[in-house]
Amino acid sequence: MKFINLTRRTEIGANSYYIETDEHRLVLDSGMHPKFEGEEALPNFAAMQDRQLDAIIVSHAHQDHIGTLPVLMRRQPRARVFMPEATGDIGDALLHNSVNVMTRQREELGTMLYPLFTHRGVQDASELWQFCPYRQRVSIAGERVRPNETETTTFEFYDAGHVLGSSGVLLRTRDQTVFYTGDVNFDDQTIMQAAEFPNDKIDILIMECTRGDHPTPAGWTRASEEKRLCDAINAAFDQGGCVLIPVFALGKTQEVLAMIHNFKRAQMLDDCPIYIGGLSAKMTNIYDQRSSMSRRQLPRVQFMHEVDPFILNGQNIGEAPARGGRIYALSSGMMTPKTLSNIFARRVIENPRHSVFFVGYADPLSPAGILRDAEPETEIALDSDEAPQRLRCQRQQFQFSAHASRESLVEYAKKIAPKKIVLVHGDPPAVEWMRARLHVDLPQSEIIVPPPGVEIEL
Repeated sequence: MKFINLTRRTEIGANSYYIETDEHRLVLDSGMHPKFEGEEALPNFAAMQDRQLDAIIVSHAHQDHIGTLPVLMRRQPRARVFMPEATGDIGDALLHNSVNVMTRQREELGTMLYPLFTHRGVQDASELWQFCPYRQRVSIAGERVRPNETETTTFEFYDAGHVLGSSGVLLRTRDQTVFYTGDVNFDDQTIMQAAEFPNDKIDILIMECTRGDHPTPAGWTRASEEKRLCDAINAAFDQGGCVLIPVFALGKTQEVLAMIHNFKRAQMLDDCPIYIGGLSAKMTNIYDQRSSMSRRQLPRVQFMHEVDPFILNGQNIGEAPARGGRIYALSSGMMTPKTLSNIFARRVIENPRHSVFFVGYADPLSPAGILRDAEPETEIALDSDEAPQRLRCQRQQFQFSAHASRESLVEYAKKIAPKKIVLVHGDPPAVEWMRARLHVDLPQSEIIVPPPGVEIEL
């Protein structure tokens, strides 16, 4: 079995992984890097050389896992494409939105490379996707396989508890079992329930490391963190300010809406306007439509109806000043320039009454990371095209990661005790902590940090 890390660097970027068995060649995920443009935003597909794929398997629909799927499908027209049905619904909406973003960037950057694919390309690609339910063995040919049947290579999706449609992927070959966690969470969230992963014998574990350099604070519980957030919102409102919560359109927006719903239902928070972005609204509608078809908390709650958020977009954001007593849960979570959260952050940054609450991951070098970590009264620029501003708003960090804690990742690895563990999807400090810890806790397992673009033998 051969493996190539197609992610260009040891980091959380354009996630994609090549696996070759005796009979088949496949790729897990095809992401787009959020910080680069053009070819640099793609996985390193050239590392596969001229090999033809039999299958592309998508774990979930975040941009860093599905964002370049139409490009890979165009280059590999014979490959079958598999994903859970909810991932297909979300992925279709996300990729069409990506075309709009790239079209705008084409004008801003003056590059003829964009868009990397078109709306027609997304439509043509999505018509070829094959949807597979959780816990159903499927052959690389796309056929259902019964447990007592023998096939050369099969795969099976397991609910990863990360976002709607997220999955781990269990590969079975003649001789080995391989499990790819994708992005996973082993704890219940406000909507998503904890992952349900296999505990059987696994030879090779390909595991994410996102939170490898962040220990879980002593005494942390989700309930106490939710109360801390509610108290902070009330405190911000008491001083006449508003609250900006930078969120990802998929996952974090819906979790925040669920928390606000619970706060109001428990009479912990008075009724207040909440604003979300247009893509967030599309994703929330999909959550609502699939509420009775997925494992989740609050299965009967329709968030677009019961929370009733106002919708902001590129056309009306200019007419939405920062007003006290309001919550603005706007994407993107890392405040990429020209996105709603970046535009709005520049309206609140100089006002000490307003607050910015961070509820998820933000790269330290991203505008969100810079705003979160900067010292008060310093001047920072959230957009290189705009003038620097003096930092006077209030800021707080809350721990609502949709990724598994490093402690729970280690416990899962110890439970299944695979022969080999391949560490992916993490910045170098996170990967190194996981490598060192697993080396001590699982001395019989070989711990592998795959060099980007290098073929290794598993």
